[in-house]
Formats: sequence, structure tokens, C-alpha cells
Amino acid sequence: MNSKESIAIVTGGASGLGEAVVRNIVEQGGRSAILDLDVERGQALTEELGNQVIFVKTDVTDELSVQHALSETIDAFGSINTVVNCAGIGIATKVLSKKGVHDLNLFSKVIQVNLVGTFNVIRLASEKMIDNEINENNERGVIINTASVAAFEGQIGQAAYSASKGGVVSLTLPIARELAAYGIRVMTVAPGLFETPMFASLPEDSRKALGAMTPFPSRLGAPREYAQLTQSIIENPMLNGEVIRLDGAIRMQPK
Repeated sequence: MNSKESIAIVTGGASGLGEAVVRNIVEQGGRSAILDLDVERGQALTEELGNQVIFVKTDVTDELSVQHALSETIDAFGSINTVVNCAGIGIATKVLSKKGVHDLNLFSKVIQVNLVGTFNVIRLASEKMIDNEINENNERGVIINTASVAAFEGQIGQAAYSASKGGVVSLTLPIARELAAYGIRVMTVAPGLFETPMFASLPEDSRKALGAMTPFPSRLGAPREYAQLTQSIIENPMLNGEVIRLDGAIRMQPK
């Protein structure tokens, strides 16, 4: 698929990795809907980027909210052929600590947003994509999910986060196999340590120390590098059913 033909929905598109994806899609000549809960940031981006972008306040865990966002996107742009799932939350809580046992509701919330939210968007968006005309590669669409290296090397305190991202990794292949019949590809990216709002509040020396954990390049990843990979996935029809680590060869230690 040519990037300039992308009509995308990007969850978590108002900041971080999602924002970088939206900006890149617009730069390549495509169009994008920003699905996010941050109204102020989402509206600011639409004002900045112009008529190639719309913002729809969206809760990815809510069926009606996602259906509304899909309808708004189709009304604005005619169809949807690209999904990039970036919405997610992270916590750091031990199973057992001096504060007591891990709160079950907190665990459930992380699973609900990161895993169930991703699946919710996939299932509802793919239903819309099957009505698309096929392109020269017999494609109707592409879906790109965001996992994490924590899916493979979860650290102490990441039980909920790692479980949620591991679930995203595991659903990639079976859904890719199923949607292949409709010409829809499914891929997942597992980023390492990236410059996202989660790290923005840290002191500069702490950010540098985290970046130094990466073998090469020894720095935090830039959101534009994540966006660059999503562009490659969109444009390469042989990329399907796989998880790509985007991590500078980092392997996370226990803590």
C-alpha cells in the first residue's frame, strides 16, 4: 500500500508514538483520524495539521465509542484502510510489596486498555475494511499493533503490563491468518525504550542513563523512528503476521 493512500485511525494519536505516526502519515500525503481521550491535545493537532486530520475523543475499551470514531472517520474520508494501535497505559507494581498485594482492579485495568482495547479496535475496524476495494497487491488494509519488549523480558513490577503486551504479541498471528482471507495484514511492533510522555517527567540524567542501557544506538528511541517502521509495514505487502522488535538490541534486566 502506498503511504499517500493511507486512510488511518491511530489510537493514542494525540501524543508520543501515536502522534509521530499521525504526523508521518500526513507528511506522506495520507489522512488520519486521531482517536484519543486527550481532547485538548487532539484538537490542537488537528488545527496544526489541517484537513488531512480529524480528532475523535475515543475510549478504546468501549464498543460504542470506537464504533462512533470509525463512523466519523468514514464520514470524513470515505473509508479506512490503516489502523495503528498505540493507545496504552503502564504501571509499576509488585505482586507482593510492603504496601500489600497487587490490586486486582489495577491489573484488570491495564489488561482492559492495552489488550482488550487493542482487540476491540481490531475487530470493529476490520469489519469496515472488508468493504474496501482491493489494491494492486490484493490488499484491503493493514493493522499495526504496539506491544513492548516487556512482552518478552518483563521486569519486576511489570506483571500487568507484560501480560497485556504479551497478549498483543500472541494475538498477532492468529488474527493475521484469519484476516488474510480478506486481504488485511496484521503486524505488531515491540518498542524498547522510547521518548514518550511516560519518560518526559524524568530528569535529563535519568533519561540518559536509561538510553545508555540500549547497546546501539545508546539513547532513547525517537517516536519518528517508530513512525518510520509503521510506514515500512504499510508499504511492504510481505510483512504480515509478525512481531518486530524496535529496540536497539536491548534485553531488559530483572529490574
